[in-house]
Amino acid sequence: MKIGDVVDRLLGLPAAASSSGVAVMRDLRVPMSDGVRLLADVYRPRLSGPLPAVLVRTPYGKHRMDARVMAGVLARRGLQVVVGNARGVFGSGGRFHAFHQEKDDGRDTAAWVRAQPWCDGRLASAGPSYPGYMQWALGAHADPPLEAMCLGATASQFTGSFYPGGVPGLDNLLTWAAALETQELPWRPLRDRRVRRAMTSLPLLEADVAATGRRSRFFREVVRHAEPGDRFWEPTDHSRPALRMETPTSMVTGWYDLFLRPQLADFTALRKAGRISRITIGPWAHDLSAIRACILDAVSWLGAHLLGDGAQNHRAAVRLYLQHAGTWLDLPSWPPPGVTYRTLQLGPGLGEIARAGAGPARFVYDPGSPTPTTGGPMLTGGRGQQDNLLIERRPDVLVYTGPALTRDLDVVGPVTATVNVRTSSGHGDVFVRLCDVDRSGVSRNVTDGIVRLRPGDPAPDRDGVVRAEVELDPTAYRFRRGHRLRVQVSGGAFPRFARNHGTGEPAAEAVAVKRIGYEVFPTSALALPLLG
Repeated sequence: MKIGDVVDRLLGLPAAASSSGVAVMRDLRVPMSDGVRLLADVYRPRLSGPLPAVLVRTPYGKHRMDARVMAGVLARRGLQVVVGNARGVFGSGGRFHAFHQEKDDGRDTAAWVRAQPWCDGRLASAGPSYPGYMQWALGAHADPPLEAMCLGATASQFTGSFYPGGVPGLDNLLTWAAALETQELPWRPLRDRRVRRAMTSLPLLEADVAATGRRSRFFREVVRHAEPGDRFWEPTDHSRPALRMETPTSMVTGWYDLFLRPQLADFTALRKAGRISRITIGPWAHDLSAIRACILDAVSWLGAHLLGDGAQNHRAAVRLYLQHAGTWLDLPSWPPPGVTYRTLQLGPGLGEIARAGAGPARFVYDPGSPTPTTGGPMLTGGRGQQDNLLIERRPDVLVYTGPALTRDLDVVGPVTATVNVRTSSGHGDVFVRLCDVDRSGVSRNVTDGIVRLRPGDPAPDRDGVVRAEVELDPTAYRFRRGHRLRVQVSGGAFPRFARNHGTGEPAAEAVAVKRIGYEVFPTSALALPLLG
């Protein structure tokens, strides 16, 4: 059995129709308009004439297994794939500047591919994560437009993932920055240990040196431009130009992927603008399972738009996995039509109405010993669903638990919380997490969100109480009969999110810390979308 046949079988794909094999042209030099040359490999069926091309651009190296597997899978099915290194990595000229160069370099690369004798002029794109962002940077501005785009675990703008709720996403940011800085070095195990230790270092601006011994241009730009109103990242936001794009798009993401929320925003915006788009949301984090799903989606979508396999288009616009139900749901749109919202008050217990005159629940957040977290949309470590019991026993975490369910409860759609809170200084973060408590008492996270409060933002009432609107990640989850819903409220989730110092100093330079007293009022509530 050929290696390609083994790969197809492992991915769950039917055998490729072509038996001619795949030829690879390596280390082609692609000229950019400023004179820099980038390296690319081309995978194509042997003994074939001009064909449509699929462009996969990456900062991780064209030699990486995921890029090579995708290229081989598509080439065995009659397409040719150009896998190109980004500027400044693995032999490509110039210097890599994350997010800022992909529009121009993408358009230059697309023009070069279309001009090659082996390309019939049709060009599509594919790739997950940052390579997906590279697609947006090209596709939103391409002229002529791309034939199709396969967008896996990504978004047209990343700042929502840099600063969810206005809080720097420290763990994911430093992990990715360290990976980029050291990806051409051989010492990854040491790097991983150093990165974990570096997340506790202060000031935040120096965490990159603590992690890798090097300054990361990307990491320093993120932490230096974390304050409200900073417009540094505007040129890297392709969400508005994308609405003028007529390229058919297919998207894949997971319920525990860090780009879930912005990717759903891209999808709903395209659909509202009348564009051809579909999305698949599975039980994945930002991991190998998601990459496999992206490859399978590319086979389907590109087969439809480049090879004329129209049968691949006969599916719902939204296909999502209902967690803990073992089933997929096909929906015509997002948010799901027909859901009803149930509001659960954060009283003595979840859904209980507090007695008249009941006062607030109180806790103190200490940024010198920040409230930890586990699970959720993480690049490494304990991602996805994790046991939360140890965290829920902490005095700086409020816990609201509902009664045992008498029937299964399907929560499908956006989840929001309104937390009426007063802090001792006006500063503070509000972290809200929804958990599933099973019959044995184990509490596992389902979805969560955070928002940063600053004095006067949002505006307090005359008693100093502010209405903190917290957007949790959307979900599709079955809470089984006999389980309980639980909500956590705390002042942070470290190191996933950078600590709130309580002083109002800019995140990049802050070193001093000040404890923050919280009062959470029983008028606070969680809104759940219920299906059926």
